[in-house]
Amino acid sequence: MRIGELSRRAGVNAHQLRYYEAQGLLEADRGTNGYREYDESALLRVKQIRHLLGAGLSSEDIAYLLPCADGETPELTGCPELVAAMRSRLRRIDDQMDRLARSREALTDYIDAAERSSDENYPPFTGVDLEPVAS
Repeated sequence: MRIGELSRRAGVNAHQLRYYEAQGLLEADRGTNGYREYDESALLRVKQIRHLLGAGLSSEDIAYLLPCADGETPELTGCPELVAAMRSRLRRIDDQMDRLARSREALTDYIDAAERSSDENYPPFTGVDLEPVAS
């Protein structure tokens, strides 16, 4: 099947399929006309990739895990290093959540302090949106 059909059947944009291919997550043959040609197994592979991305895994993580993937959801079996790799990713997510919780607590403290010391003579805030601070 060509990229357009795979895109339609998988519910994924064609540019995402090209990205998966560039990341080594998906393989396509080239027809004599140069068009990408995917076999039927590509549909399952795309669904597996989408589920793993939904779990917060990076394309690098997924490239490592895909040989262990079985089924659409997928179930991950058969790779000895699999649990260690997923635990490592989980630790990174936990660290990010801890940083966000600390940032949230600090911001809440600033808001509370500002509301307690509010001065009625101060000019009204003009509504400038604050951008998130990179950590």
